Amino acid sequence: MATTVGKSALLIGATGQTGQQILRDLLQSPDFAKVGEYGRRVTDKSALPASGVDKLVQRTIDFENLEEAGLKEHKWDVVFIALGTTKKVAGSAAAFEKIDREYVVNAARGAKSDAPDQRLVYVSSIGADASSKFLYTRSKGLTENALASLGYGDTIIFRPAFLAGTNRDSIRLGESIAALVLPIVSYFSNNAQIDISTLAKSVVAAGKLGSAALPASAMASQVGKNGASFT
Repeated sequence: MATTVGKSALLIGATGQTGQQILRDLLQSPDFAKVGEYGRRVTDKSALPASGVDKLVQRTIDFENLEEAGLKEHKWDVVFIALGTTKKVAGSAAAFEKIDREYVVNAARGAKSDAPDQRLVYVSSIGADASSKFLYTRSKGLTENALASLGYGDTIIFRPAFLAGTNRDSIRLGESIAALVLPIVSYFSNNAQIDISTLAKSVVAAGKLGSAALPASAMASQVGKNGASFT
């Protein structure tokens, strides 16, 4: 896939903090002619910039019944997934893993076409590790491995650290402390935090360019084994 000019993009998880910004960037990007927003809820169009909204296709779907979701009705060139949650929001460890891993993997599987150059871009988390003893990072690691094994032509996974510039209705104590401390830590390390707008732009750019064309400044690396690897 040398270029994505005039191509189509599907976004799963557009109502979260990161997903909202990715959706806006996709709609304003000249590289994508059609943008699908599929999820349990969809964005109110009046909250989006007028430019680009004409290429938006929205559909409310049931993740427990993806066969009826119509994910394969369009041949998506790039599938973006920013769906995720926390144990606190989900209500239990089991519910968290269902949303954070099962829904994500099943949606990616459902949106996969037979095109050999179809691309998948997933927003994971720093510390993702399938063997981690911590629920959150273990779930992210297992999700990454499962996505890599689906057979997309190109799989790109982002592992952002603390997200700066979010606008949550309720601020978690840990995030409040981190928001004060991490700007200082960032003076010594570039990996401590990333502004959410920068992350979204990077995600959209990766979807456009693909692994092979990522700039050296992205410091991307290949992870996993043959047949189940990702960038």
